[in-house]
Amino acid sequence: MVTPEESPPGSSRGHRLGADVTGRPVWRLLLRGLGVFLPGWRAPQGVTGVRDGASGFGPPGYVDGAAGFGLYLADRARGLEPDREIYVRGRQDPSFGIVIAGPSAAIGTRVVDAAGLVRYARRLTFEELYDAADAGSVPYAVRAARAVHNVVLLDRAAGVGLCAEADPVTGRAACPLFVRLRASNRTVRAYGLGPAVTTPRPTG
Repeated sequence: MVTPEESPPGSSRGHRLGADVTGRPVWRLLLRGLGVFLPGWRAPQGVTGVRDGASGFGPPGYVDGAAGFGLYLADRARGLEPDREIYVRGRQDPSFGIVIAGPSAAIGTRVVDAAGLVRYARRLTFEELYDAADAGSVPYAVRAARAVHNVVLLDRAAGVGLCAEADPVTGRAACPLFVRLRASNRTVRAYGLGPAVTTPRPTG
């Protein structure tokens, strides 16, 4: 489903990983996604800064320099169909955002980084908007997929989430937010990066 986003257009240009993200489109998309897929949960009022070796937010999250947060998963799977909600901002030059609610393993890789999450979101957007019975849907679906600049992944079962931005000019992707979902008290906590924070990227 494609839903107009009421908030005014913003820019993810430069990503500003260490800056306050609560005024940016990806934050608004996170709050919208929580309202749609986790109604009744207490959304975060702000962002907890991650500093000093990136401690405090815990696995399966990690930090990879300018790319921001990522997830290291024990398993991967293909063919899973998570729920999704697509939002669009602007009319002349629209920017798309998508909230994906479901298992992180659906992405199909054990390491989920910003670039991989944006690629997956663009594929889901194309699949959602493409109508096999209507050849005219192809150009719109392609343009929309390319214009996905904000992505929110919510994995309730694993208790984690990831928020990505793609720079509309350079195409570079980064994840400025890691989300912890706590079913025990139905609360959500968001973590953002302080300056120059990096942890070793998991391998294997």
